[in-house]
Amino acid sequence: MAVPRTAPILVASNRGPVSYTLGEDGSLTARRGGGGVVSGLSAIGPDAGAVWVCAALGEGDREAARRAGANHLNPGDTGGQQVRMLDIAPDVFAAAYNGIANSVLWFVHHLLYQTPVEPVFDAEFAAQWAAYETYNAAFADALALEAVDEAVVLVQDYHLALVPGMLRERRPDLRIGHFSHTPWAPPDYYRLLPDDVAADVLRGILGGDRAAFLTERWATAFADCCAAVLGAEVVRDGDGAATAVRFEGRETRLGVHGLGADADFLRERSRRADVEERLPGLRAQIGPGRKSIVRVDRTELSKNIVRGLLAYRRLLETRPEWRERVVHVAFAYPSRQDLAVYRDYTQRVRQVADEINAEYGTEDWTPVALHVKDDFARSLAAYRLADVALVNPIRDGMNLVAKEVPVVSERGCALVLSREAGAYAELGEDALVVNPYDVEATAQALHEALSMGDDERAARTKRLAAAATALPPQAWFLAQLRAL
Repeated sequence: MAVPRTAPILVASNRGPVSYTLGEDGSLTARRGGGGVVSGLSAIGPDAGAVWVCAALGEGDREAARRAGANHLNPGDTGGQQVRMLDIAPDVFAAAYNGIANSVLWFVHHLLYQTPVEPVFDAEFAAQWAAYETYNAAFADALALEAVDEAVVLVQDYHLALVPGMLRERRPDLRIGHFSHTPWAPPDYYRLLPDDVAADVLRGILGGDRAAFLTERWATAFADCCAAVLGAEVVRDGDGAATAVRFEGRETRLGVHGLGADADFLRERSRRADVEERLPGLRAQIGPGRKSIVRVDRTELSKNIVRGLLAYRRLLETRPEWRERVVHVAFAYPSRQDLAVYRDYTQRVRQVADEINAEYGTEDWTPVALHVKDDFARSLAAYRLADVALVNPIRDGMNLVAKEVPVVSERGCALVLSREAGAYAELGEDALVVNPYDVEATAQALHEALSMGDDERAARTKRLAAAATALPPQAWFLAQLRAL
C-alpha cells in the first residue's frame, strides 16, 4: 500500500514517543515517553499534521509496527501524535545501534577510547557499518514517502547522521535539519574513524540545510572536522564563530540551541504524591542535621561517576570535619547493560561506593547512599533536598541534571560542574567549575560547595535556575523549526 504524502513537518529519531510491551496473551501495552523532543513536538499542536518516524526497539514495538502496517500507530497510544514506527530487522538494528552508534560514534564524540588498544576497525566493523547505512536508509525512505512538497524534516542525533544526505538524494525539495544531542569531537580525535566513514558521516549531515548543536563549541568542532576531513569551506562571523559550511556547491547553515529545563513541569511534577512519599526515606538516609551531595546519572562511561566517588572519598580523607556531617546520595541507573564495558563500569561504581562505606561508615552514618534502580520520583525528591549537586562528566552534550536541580531545590543548591559539560556554557559563571579528571580539585570544590553560605547559595541558585530555563523544550523545538 502506498503511503500518501501528507506530512508538512516530520521528526526522525531512533527512539519514539511511545514504547510497547507484548503480553503473553498477545496484548500490547503502550507506555508514553518523555524528554525534550517529545515536549517540543507538542508545541506545534495536533492540527499541524506532523509525523514522527522512529525505530521499533524491542519485540513489543516490532509487533505494534507490524499491526500498524502502512498506517501510523494508534493515536490513543501516542497522545494524538502521528507516529510511524519502523520494523527494522533485529540483526540490522543491533549492529547499527550497539555496534556503530553506541560503540563507535558515541565513543568518538565523548573521547572515551583507550587508544593504545582501541578502536580496531576490522571486518566486523565493516559489516556493522553496512548495517548502519541500511538502518539510515530505512529512515530516509520512510521520510521521503511521508513528506509533502517542501516539507520540513528535523533529524535527531548521531544514530541518524547519514539520513540528511540520503534524504536529499530522494527528495531534493525538502528542507532538512539535523540536530546533534552529543558533543562533537575535535578533528584530531574524530579522525580515529576510518577515512571513508569519517567523510561519510560529515557528508550525511551536510546533506541538510542546517546542522544544529547544543553549544557553539560543538558546532565549531563540527565545522573544523568538515574543513580537516573534506576540505570544506567554513564561513565565520566577525567573532570567529562558525556559521555555515560550504561543500560541493551547497551551504549548510550551523545553529546553536541550548536545550533548557522545563521549569513548569519540574516544579509541578516534583510536588506530586509519589515524590512526597519518597522524601521521608531519603531524609532518613541522610540523617538529621547532615548535608547532602546529590548526583543523578545513568551508569554511562562519560558521566564520570567513579571519579566523582573518588573525589568524595578524598574529601572525607582530607577534610575530616565532614565525616558524619554529609551523605553522598548517588543515583547511578544501569545503562546499556547489553554491552560488557557498561556492565563492568556499573560494577566498578558499586565497588567504590562499598569501599567508601566500609572505610568511613559508622554505626549510624553511611557515607554513600547508592541507588541503582531507576526511579524518577525519587530523583526529584533528591533534587529538592540537595545542598550540593555534583555534575562532573568527562564530556556531555548538555546535561539537563545540572539545569534541573537548581529549578527544584528547596533551600538553594551549590552546583559543582565539569567544564566539559555543554551546560557549562550557560551555567559556568554561577557554578564551581572543575576539570573532570582532577579528583583533588573536585574534592576541594565539594568542600567549597558544602561550606558556602546560605545567602550566596540562594543567590547562585536563583541565577542558575534563570539560565537553565531560558530555552525550554517547546521553545527549543520551535526555534529549530523556524530556522528551517
